[in-house]
Amino acid sequence: MSPRKNRRNSPDRRGPGGGGASWADDTEDAPDGEWHVRTVAGANAAKAYRCPGCDQLIPAGVGHIVAWPSGPGGADDRRHWHRPCWQARSRRAPNTVRSRNAPRY
Repeated sequence: MSPRKNRRNSPDRRGPGGGGASWADDTEDAPDGEWHVRTVAGANAAKAYRCPGCDQLIPAGVGHIVAWPSGPGGADDRRHWHRPCWQARSRRAPNTVRSRNAPRY
């Protein structure tokens, strides 16, 4: 049996900054424009983010969606969303303000 070869990620599949994590972006055409969408597995979610759809925290270790508009400078506008919030974004107002008594997870 021959030893395994280490494979390098090709430059077109590397994340921002040329890191070692590989992923592929999907493009989604929706009524609110064209978006680049990336699914982040829970094992790769190292930080907590605030979802713009529900204004709740996405804890570290929870899978979610990263989306940003297509076009110049779009990657600077990346936002991290809960999957259901991303799917329901056309049915609710953006940046919905929740009651002060609403739990923050």
